[in-house]
Amino acid sequence: MPRNGGFSRQFASGREEKVRPVLGLTTYLQQARTGVWDVRASFLPAIYFEGVELAGGIATLLPPQPVDDDIADRLLDGLDGLIVTGGPDVLPERYGQDPHPATNAANADIRSRDEFELALVRGALRRRLPFLGICRGAQVLNVALGGTLHQHLPDVIGHNRHQQGDAVFTTSTVRTVPGTRLAALVGETSDAQCYHHQAVDRLGSGLIVSARDDDGVIEGIEMPGDDFVLAVQWHPEERLDDLRLFAAVVEAAGTYAKGRVNA
Repeated sequence: MPRNGGFSRQFASGREEKVRPVLGLTTYLQQARTGVWDVRASFLPAIYFEGVELAGGIATLLPPQPVDDDIADRLLDGLDGLIVTGGPDVLPERYGQDPHPATNAANADIRSRDEFELALVRGALRRRLPFLGICRGAQVLNVALGGTLHQHLPDVIGHNRHQQGDAVFTTSTVRTVPGTRLAALVGETSDAQCYHHQAVDRLGSGLIVSARDDDGVIEGIEMPGDDFVLAVQWHPEERLDDLRLFAAVVEAAGTYAKGRVNA
């Protein structure tokens, strides 16, 4: 999809105006340093919103904040699509488990982000808003729909190659499930940039598996049907030479926005 992609809307005069869909991306909330400052901050690596922009969308950032369903709906009113990004572990209390020693310790910032993103996902699903989950985003989607997570994959598969540490991504081959949206987008296999020690365990209501890796770990989930609800355990933003997932959610967001304009 070209950098300035989008859709056109027709005015009564016959004039067309190019409209680019707006996609919201969730952000981190934690202590961060920049220059002489060491403060709590909301931030997101630029490659996430660069992927949206390169695919023809407009990116807006959504910092974690106190939220309920009404506030989430008000935020979603201004969006044509939602991307839940990578980040810390979802707190196990969200899916009825005690924390594993390797799971990120609970704190107010993680709890705030969990509450915020779960409310946004529930609201997005209610209004059939196009949704893409990335790494943590796949886990948030699954938990929002009543699913559970493997808290520490090395306990399950016997190695740590999915997250070797030191901010070094590993490449895994993921194999898609025939007939899924993900298979239609990326083909039978794809090289995925991975950095996760957790993964989907029991699927949430309405979700299907759309990809696994060679260890059998679930690497893609989605909702079947016409609505664009797709999440991957890997990091497509680390490969902006391959914009297929970003292009797909931007295209779906454009269609959603066009429907709102014409409603």
